[in-house]
Amino acid sequence: MYEANLRIRDDSAYAAATAGNAASVELWCNEHCDMLHVSGGVGSDVLDRVDDTVGVAASVERGDELVVVTADCLRDHEIDHIEGYVRKHGLLLVPPLRYRGGAKVCRLLAVSADDLTACFRDLVDSGFDVSVESKRAVSFASGSGPLLAPADAMPELTGRQREALRLAHAGGYYDLPRGIETATIADEMGVSRRTAEEHLRRAERKVMDSVAQYVL
Repeated sequence: MYEANLRIRDDSAYAAATAGNAASVELWCNEHCDMLHVSGGVGSDVLDRVDDTVGVAASVERGDELVVVTADCLRDHEIDHIEGYVRKHGLLLVPPLRYRGGAKVCRLLAVSADDLTACFRDLVDSGFDVSVESKRAVSFASGSGPLLAPADAMPELTGRQREALRLAHAGGYYDLPRGIETATIADEMGVSRRTAEEHLRRAERKVMDSVAQYVL
């Protein structure tokens, strides 16, 4: 099977709520309503947009995280939703839908890579501002991730990012208490502390982005 993550930029309520900030919205559709998980701050702004669009039945806030049960389903309020294109090309839309950086990110699965390509072209021809974040073959595995093999979750790191992450892990940077500081990692890499921290943060972000969709 094949997987693609499509990034669709539009002015829909949830996408707009994440534009220009660090907020992220995950949506699970339940036909009559949606469940949302909002993280990265600005929860009140997102909540206002949700309430204006579909209504809020219930919400629970903890720190900078927010869980919302909507009063109605967003699908009934969006004119151009992706489900019609998914059905047309025989694809699977894997929940949750993700909104971040002013765009909607959809994870699609298909038996044929050609079906993914056809769906992408159809969206472009229909006027969607869409790009492919990733596209790859996936394999079956047991456990809670039915379409995940260990290699599937591994991001592409640069040599320096991999080195920074390896040194941090080996030195106990993620232990409590921390066994190594970024200054030591920088010394071992032969770079400034700021550069080492940038390599490490970029590596951590790639790992989290790659793994989060399977475990969060």
